[in-house]
Amino acid sequence: MKTSLAMSLFLVGFSAFAVMNLTACTRSADKGKASEVGGEGKGVATKPGAGIKIGLVLDKGGRDDKSFNTAAFRGATKAAQELGIELKEVESPDDAAFEPALRTFAEREYPLVFAIGFAQIDAVKKVAPQFPKTHFAIVDGIVDMPNVKSLMFAEHEGSYLVGYLAGLMTKSNKVGFIGGMDIALIRRFQTGYEAGVKAANSKAEAIINYVGVNSSAWANPSRGKELALAQYGRGVDVIFHAAGASGIGLFDAAAEKKAFAIGCDSNQNGIKPGRVATSMLKRVDTAVFEAIKMQIEGKFQGGVQYFGLKDKGIDYAIDDNNAKLIEPYKAKLEEVREKIIKGDIKVPDYYEMNKK
Repeated sequence: MKTSLAMSLFLVGFSAFAVMNLTACTRSADKGKASEVGGEGKGVATKPGAGIKIGLVLDKGGRDDKSFNTAAFRGATKAAQELGIELKEVESPDDAAFEPALRTFAEREYPLVFAIGFAQIDAVKKVAPQFPKTHFAIVDGIVDMPNVKSLMFAEHEGSYLVGYLAGLMTKSNKVGFIGGMDIALIRRFQTGYEAGVKAANSKAEAIINYVGVNSSAWANPSRGKELALAQYGRGVDVIFHAAGASGIGLFDAAAEKKAFAIGCDSNQNGIKPGRVATSMLKRVDTAVFEAIKMQIEGKFQGGVQYFGLKDKGIDYAIDDNNAKLIEPYKAKLEEVREKIIKGDIKVPDYYEMNKK
């Protein structure tokens, strides 16, 4: 009885917290939007998305993880600036926050709500059927409901490509991989990366580590740095991460050891210029922006939408920070890219390899 009462009080308190957090984000976003468009009623009406409210529920890493969540927030912010939508975002403190945050947006009749990250699959499955007039879009998870769009990416293709680069770059024949949470999605990155390394350099060995087994693994840069330093200490000279905000620690370690890192999701080349060989781009920003545009145009449909190398939903980053570093390998990388797109190279897919 005491346990049940305590749990009830917790849920009530948590729901209140989620609503207050959403309210705070709403006020902040409204203030920012007003300054961007020059005040209420000025220059807004000409934009196609004016007056349309979009909700964004971010994963635990938060919008400043410089990786996965940052990409999603960047795409939604672009829609606010270019299309005129009103953006409201929530950063979830833990997995229990997803459902109340999604529900609050739906109850407030937001026409489109984004769930950023596979961890929100169960929350979307619970909330979406209760609000059939609300559209939901989830990144990295498939939810088969008519009002849900699932935005999926060919991470293994991009991971193969940067793995190929690592195989070409390594002088020690030792490369590294640091994953965030040990789940099938990140194993997909790992599998593609290892295959690319071996294709480029059969002598190369990949050393693998994961930050953890729960959602806190996405937000532990000190542990990411610790793992990276240990790998560099074992002779590794190039490390690719797929660890969200935890990957920030990798770049500090690369700078300290004068070794190389490969970023993930967003363009992270500029975090430690000259030490980041490239970044495997997962264009969550593009997927979010396009879904918002479809909503505005009345073309939003449920179902699965895939992004890969062919449509540049997956890519690798070249900019002023790494152009000279990557130049000796660029022609070969482009050749490998084209072979993957044409099907001449079949990249191993962890999902396919582990189908039940």
